[in-house]
Amino acid sequence: MRLWRKKVMDEQAAVRFLTNLLGIYSPSGKEQDIANFLALEMKRMGFEVGIDMIGNVIGVVGEGEPVILLCGHMDTVAGHMPLRIEEGKIYARGAVDAKGPLASMVMAALEASKEPNFKGKILVASVVEEEATSKGVRHLITQGIKADYAIFGEPSGVENITIGYKGQIQLKIVVKTETGHSSTPWLYDNALEKAYQLWETIKAACTYPSIEPQETPFTAITACLVRMIGGRGNSVIPFEAEMNLDVRVPIQFTTTQVYDKMMKIIANYQKVHPNVNVKASVLDTVEPFEANKSLPLVHVMSSAVRKVLNQPATLLRKTGTGDMNILGNSMNLPIVTYGPGDSHLDHTLDEHIKISDYLNAIQIYKETIIKISELHNSKAGIK
Repeated sequence: MRLWRKKVMDEQAAVRFLTNLLGIYSPSGKEQDIANFLALEMKRMGFEVGIDMIGNVIGVVGEGEPVILLCGHMDTVAGHMPLRIEEGKIYARGAVDAKGPLASMVMAALEASKEPNFKGKILVASVVEEEATSKGVRHLITQGIKADYAIFGEPSGVENITIGYKGQIQLKIVVKTETGHSSTPWLYDNALEKAYQLWETIKAACTYPSIEPQETPFTAITACLVRMIGGRGNSVIPFEAEMNLDVRVPIQFTTTQVYDKMMKIIANYQKVHPNVNVKASVLDTVEPFEANKSLPLVHVMSSAVRKVLNQPATLLRKTGTGDMNILGNSMNLPIVTYGPGDSHLDHTLDEHIKISDYLNAIQIYKETIIKISELHNSKAGIK
């Protein structure tokens, strides 16, 4: 398998491209340096390249139909991590999430476009702020990007293809009570205590695993308390508390339906605690999304995994939320998420990618691009 890769790709150049990306610190909101590097490097490779008004880098190679969108993100979570290579692995912030997948897609697009009989246009979109606001992919949609097929570059594991993600509600809840001197806590409701009590009620209603035997992590509503603040200091009973919840929405619900469930829980809590004032507001929502596993794109990529790795692909439905949700729910096109790396290493101090997985992923992307183009052109665009 390694000899087969050598015939079609300069592996050292591919690894060098990835390490150069990983050497540029690019937390969300600070992607300018990596965007400039990508634009210059991709132009040198032969892409037509532009940087849009919010900093997304769009590279185009090839022409005609189909139009295949490969979308990855340049940003990482904040926090420096020294780059090092040990025992066939590259350790660095973003190695898995998600510069490894992004570099794989750039190299695969380049290699596919070199095939003498390849027909089609490949758009490689390197977007900003995926880790924060999904500003980059939202901008692509508002600008009317068009494609026949799309693949998002996120760590699925080189042998896996992600076809589904849960949705998300970012919820802020403010709890207010009367206040008094902290030496008489029995006389007043403590806003911090009441907020946590409310959280325990919400958590109990959303906890996985549940008593339902058929429920899975992908089909369960879950909630996580990610932030809580309150209190003004010594001698004062806290009269206001604020908490942020991350609620994940399974595919069988909409975010509106789950939000309504949260509001019912809060309303019932207030009936029991009439002296406690609770206000909830939504900071952001993303609808759940699941691709049809019978799509030709899924079959083509599964075949590419089998060809390169000599093993069947596993289709995943994940409990997280990705940019695939946003694009998949906004555009009617075949779409999956794929990329090398173990997502359990995302954002950790042990984040690393196997070089062999990275190189194999390039070939899997390439095979998928070539075969979906052939299928599209031979079957008059059947999707």
